[in-house]
Amino acid sequence: MKIDVIAVGKLKEKYLQQACAEYLKRLKPYAKVEVIEVAEEKASDPVHKTEMEQIVAKEGERIMRHLSPDAYTIALEIEGKSLSSPAFAKKLDKLATYGKSHLHFIIGGSYGLSPQVTASADLSLSFSSMTFPHQLIRLFLLEQIYRAFKINRGETYHK
Repeated sequence: MKIDVIAVGKLKEKYLQQACAEYLKRLKPYAKVEVIEVAEEKASDPVHKTEMEQIVAKEGERIMRHLSPDAYTIALEIEGKSLSSPAFAKKLDKLATYGKSHLHFIIGGSYGLSPQVTASADLSLSFSSMTFPHQLIRLFLLEQIYRAFKINRGETYHK
């Protein structure tokens, strides 16, 4: 299985870099996982609605350049569908079983995803109705992907 995590922005905090690197290392026996970082737009303070829309559109264009038509695309959004860890594992297993071995996970920037990116997704997934920094969501996602592989193989990590 090939998994691309397409994320807006770079991880700035060393502890997040280290934690994400650890999960990428743990995932190596299960799948080829690549993190693709697209540039985050700078914003004024305060950000006006029109500027926010322009930022989301520019970041969306950068994301779209990395999407391939053969991949199953999952956009991470607050409004998306919530899944338990076992249900997420089952979804990944089902995708692999039915020939979708290339996955894209999309993590937007501070202002979310463009309508174009959302429309291109096969699934909109929410980790919570709470708002989290997009850098932290990257760590959550990698951990949940790892957990899903462990669950699907009947290994003990998920307990």
